[in-house]
Amino acid sequence: MKNKYYPNLASPITINGVTFKNRIFGAPMSNPELDPDCHMREEDIAFHANRGRGGLASVCIGLGIVEAVGRSHTKEVILYDDLSLPSLKRMANEFHKHNCMATMELAHGGKFGAARSHSAAKSTLIGPNGELNAQGVPVKAMTEEQIEETATAFGNAAKLVKEAGFDMVLIHGGHGWLLGQFASPYFNKRTDRWGGSLENRMRFSLLVVEKVREAVGPDFPIEFRMSGSECIPGGYDIDEAVEMAKMIDGKVDIIHVSAGIHENNDVFVITHPSMFIEHGCNVQYAAEIKKHVKTPVAALGGINDVDMMEEIIASGKADIIEVARQSLADPYFPEKAFSGKKDDITQCCRCYSCFYNYLSNRNYCCAFNPVIGDELEHKYGFPATTPKKVVVVGGGPGGMEAAVTAAQRGHSVTLYEKNSKLGGQIAHEQHIPFKKDMYHFIEVLAKRCEDAGVDIRLNTEVTPEEVAEMGADVVMTAVGAKPIIPQIPGIDNAKVTGLKALESETPAVGQKVAILGGGLVGSEVAIYLDMIGKDVTVVEMKDTWASDAYWMHKVAMDKYIRDSRIDIKVNTTAKEITDAGIVCNTPDGEILIEADTVLLAAGMKADRASADGFLNTAPRVFEIGDAIKAGRVVEAVKLGYYRALDI
Repeated sequence: MKNKYYPNLASPITINGVTFKNRIFGAPMSNPELDPDCHMREEDIAFHANRGRGGLASVCIGLGIVEAVGRSHTKEVILYDDLSLPSLKRMANEFHKHNCMATMELAHGGKFGAARSHSAAKSTLIGPNGELNAQGVPVKAMTEEQIEETATAFGNAAKLVKEAGFDMVLIHGGHGWLLGQFASPYFNKRTDRWGGSLENRMRFSLLVVEKVREAVGPDFPIEFRMSGSECIPGGYDIDEAVEMAKMIDGKVDIIHVSAGIHENNDVFVITHPSMFIEHGCNVQYAAEIKKHVKTPVAALGGINDVDMMEEIIASGKADIIEVARQSLADPYFPEKAFSGKKDDITQCCRCYSCFYNYLSNRNYCCAFNPVIGDELEHKYGFPATTPKKVVVVGGGPGGMEAAVTAAQRGHSVTLYEKNSKLGGQIAHEQHIPFKKDMYHFIEVLAKRCEDAGVDIRLNTEVTPEEVAEMGADVVMTAVGAKPIIPQIPGIDNAKVTGLKALESETPAVGQKVAILGGGLVGSEVAIYLDMIGKDVTVVEMKDTWASDAYWMHKVAMDKYIRDSRIDIKVNTTAKEITDAGIVCNTPDGEILIEADTVLLAAGMKADRASADGFLNTAPRVFEIGDAIKAGRVVEAVKLGYYRALDI
């Protein structure tokens, strides 16, 4: 019987004898942090298993490296050592507990391999050409013997994975990794039978497919990942990608179509789509390739909405949807969708919190899902508690997360919010197109609070004295932060406004807008106002703009801003606001920036005065989010969640 909510998305699909329970697969994601020998720890297993327990048909462990010289960083599980077997077996077993198929990605960094970060750095990297890579590391052009050896290494790795109990392997042939380097005219400059024509450039990929098939046998699914376009001048485009797909058609069991390469920052945020790009941006490549092949095709590219997923399958654009970040934001979204609970699905907002934390702190996190990064702890659950009376002061994301978590654990919770709507600072952003997913999270949290029985009191600003009289066992103060108001002449001019000017569908600003403050918030506001046709100038006193943004998010913003009319003035200090605009000091002297509206985005500071007032209002008082220090949603949500667990 077909699922009545998503009949196509929920339908099983059989791939080379293996039946996958639905059409949503977990795209490859690397490990949080391996042990010193590059084998999976229990924390790694718990991270991946968490993605698989909520309804995904399969989850792929990313970047399993087939030989030492192919490693590009320390979070890639090694598949050239039998000592990996025990942990891989445990991983496969965890997936199978939840009727989730286990997939392993087979990869090789090629010219971007081990010399950057591993003991194998003493060896020379290998790739299509003899050259220096972008890091200045020597790369040796692979000989015929090395090509054969590396292809055989892919086969040996696949055999190991099959022995561990995995159900499928994915060969990484895209994103500028070794197979992609050979296939790409941008990378491959060889003049022998391994370079030049498309047939020659694809020869290595076909050899790897052959070796993998020999290793796993005819009845074991093989997925092949490719870029539908490299999205750079000199790279291949969709027309050539179609021909590449035809060459592997029938030789593999799934053609997994991504886009781009990792060498170019502007393209990186297409491969891993930013919030400034439409959802499903790379599906077009899968849809075109599907017209020309018989092999099932998988599509991906910032897809977070189950209605979009259903349409892609129903319309025949693809046979399978692959998700990565969405499976962190809400690992249970498939089960929720198929049981009619779409309005409880948290949608990824593509903020890159997961990428940033992974690259800088050696673990994953998610702005909306506080469990991510702590899966092993949560695997064993939490003991029951004595129900308590809890008061939450402040209805931003941190306060809401604290309220719903406490209520779900059996406590009696009342939340007080002084404004007419929940969401804190995010409430100002509901009409900003690239922040729709952020505001959707607030709507989901509000419904969860309601479903959990939280008593929400809007338009209610409670005093410490009133809270003390309530007799609560626990008070959580999530009073948020206050905007920093620069103390300059004219700051009280009628043309000066704050972020509340953005709350309505038509922002209450003039045509010429000067934004005072070029941090993350000011830069994002500039992009939004440019999108709706305003003339925007950003005034930033530092020597760089958006210095507080995640690296990848700033790359995405920079890509937009370079092609926009936004004028960002760094090393520029506001001296005075006049009826004409802002008078500023710059390294080249004093200037006037004409403006109809001056929008303040100079930062936020914790509202300590308000927070401190509640310190003695109950036996236990917790502070959450911006009440402690002005920060990000990810910090507020995680702290709110854990404070609720402390009750």
